[in-house]
Amino acid sequence: MISVYVLGMGTVGKSSLTLRLVNDIFVESYDPTIEDSYQKYFTIDHIREKIEIYDTAGQDEYRTMRDQWSISGDAFVVVYSVASQLSFEEVEVRIQELKQIRTEHLLPLVIVGNKCDLEQEREVLYEEGKSIAEKWDCPFFETSAKNDINVDKAFYEVIREVRKMKNTNRLIANRRSRPTCRIL
Repeated sequence: MISVYVLGMGTVGKSSLTLRLVNDIFVESYDPTIEDSYQKYFTIDHIREKIEIYDTAGQDEYRTMRDQWSISGDAFVVVYSVASQLSFEEVEVRIQELKQIRTEHLLPLVIVGNKCDLEQEREVLYEEGKSIAEKWDCPFFETSAKNDINVDKAFYEVIREVRKMKNTNRLIANRRSRPTCRIL
């Protein structure tokens, strides 16, 4: 089973994205989350995977829980709202927190700019989201949970990132375990 933690400020649409992915529904009302989890099987690139998705609290009063989420997660989807510059600035903070706790160089991560359907309220350009993803060397998607745009793609890509990193670690481990030939 692969555990995916959905991180970001409150009101960016973490629950909406999760519910769209897991149940194919969109809920208009906002109800702050402390932590919800959902398990579901997905077939991604012809491979069936059991995924546990943790919809996390975005409010600052739950900041102490973030360390535990960072330790427990196999992969992370960091979400901001394209209609909130403040939530975009928080992406950098969340990723730096992850990197402080998870010191490995390879961290399965996807950045998501949600609410792309709110074009008239946009505060964060697509290029800005793409730029921060390039800085952190991870995939980037703009999504709309409401209109079901790129939701599956974003979550499926983070699973692909997990697979890539597992394969990379295997390659590194295999290189270390191979006997070496030395000429004296």
